[in-house]
Order: sequence, then C-alpha cells, then structure tokens
Amino acid sequence: MILFPAIDLKDGNCVRLYKGEMDQATVFNDNPGNQAKQFEDAGCEWIHLVDLNGAFAGRPVNGDAVDSILESVSVPVQLGGGIRDVATIGNWIEKGISRVILGTIALRDPSVVIEAAREFPGKVAVGIDARNGMVAVEGWAETSDMSAVELGKKFEDAGVTSIIYTDIDRDGTMEGLNVQGTIDLANALSIQVIASGGVASLDDLKVLKAAAETATGIIEGAISGRALYDGSLDVKEAIAFLRGEA
Repeated sequence: MILFPAIDLKDGNCVRLYKGEMDQATVFNDNPGNQAKQFEDAGCEWIHLVDLNGAFAGRPVNGDAVDSILESVSVPVQLGGGIRDVATIGNWIEKGISRVILGTIALRDPSVVIEAAREFPGKVAVGIDARNGMVAVEGWAETSDMSAVELGKKFEDAGVTSIIYTDIDRDGTMEGLNVQGTIDLANALSIQVIASGGVASLDDLKVLKAAAETATGIIEGAISGRALYDGSLDVKEAIAFLRGEA
C-alpha cells in the first residue's frame, strides 16, 4: 500500500481544511514546492494535490503552485480540483501531472471521464467525496442524491485507474478513517480504491491495512494531510508500515 501525502492548495499556500470548509483553512507552508520536496526526501512515492480554489471555481486556479511542485520533485504527482474537460486534462498531463482526479465532472457528465480515460490511459482517477455516503460536488458545497457505490460503478469498464474515496465529515478532523465505508466501496467495485479523510495516526493505517487484507476489493493506499503536518503521523514510519517493512 502507498502513502499519498496531501498538499491542498489555497491562494498559493499549502493548507488543510476542517470538514471541507474553506473558511476553516490552516496554512502549513507558503512554499508548495518546498513542501513537496520534503515529502519526496522522506521517501514518499507519490504526491497528492488538490487545487481547492479550482474546485470551487470550476477551473484551475493554483497553476503556479502546481508548477513549482512539478519542478521540485521527480516522483509522480496526482492532481484534482477544477478539472472539468478533456482539454484541461491534456494540459495538466503535458505539464507533467501523472494522474488527474476527476470529481464534480464525474457526477455531472460521466462521458468526460470515459473519454479522458480512453485518451489518456493509466492517467485518470475519479474522486468520490461523500457525506453520509452520498456524493458531494462543487468543492463539497453540494450533496447529490447519488451514492458513492452508484457513481463508482459508472466507471467499472472505463479504464479509470483508481477511485479516491473521501469521507468529508472526517476530512481534517483526525478522527480516523471511515474504514468500513472505504472497504464496502472497494468490495463493490473492480477498481482499486484510495482511502482519504481523517487519518490521525499509524493506528488508523493499521486498521485500514488489516481490513484490506480480508477485503475482496483492492485498497491502493491512503491519503494523509493534517496528521503529517501536525506530526502525529511520521512519514517514514507510515511508509515502512504500508510497505510491510515494519
């Protein structure tokens, strides 16, 4: 399993939100490139980026910050937030993004995801952000009437690499992952799932990994943000554990 360190970008800074609320943002680093390099130097295999302003605007906003990260690291980077059309996907991939994450557009127009996955094989993931099991979009400002499983099933044969599942009510709270919800989604799909939202310590990763070992679905890894910045989760220790080295 892979540890995906999260860098959420707001107004050019690295921040973390509390339950997805933009007015409850804590700035952890004003140099995104430097932050990404710290994660790479600690042994991270991937960097997970979210353009928070872009998620609300419906278009890329923190392009300069993303560029600085791409210039600073050599590990693959995945990016979500404000990506709503195939042209934008192509632009990001041309710039060096290894995997784009499609969220709002996956609900609004699944055909865009299907077209993108066909045009850019191995480079498209779907972000499913849920509140009480129901998909939320537009930077989590709106909750739909579609369940996470229903949305995930739309892309079973589309060539999507991964589903990134975030429990919004746990994001930034450090109250622990919604392990059961994550496992249930993975078991319902043939696409591998990345867990996100609420990681507080190594114990949360231990619970996830133990559950994943008995699941029929595949858990690719887990995303962590605030716990890494606060120091309650040690990057190197987490990586070693998920790799089975500790």
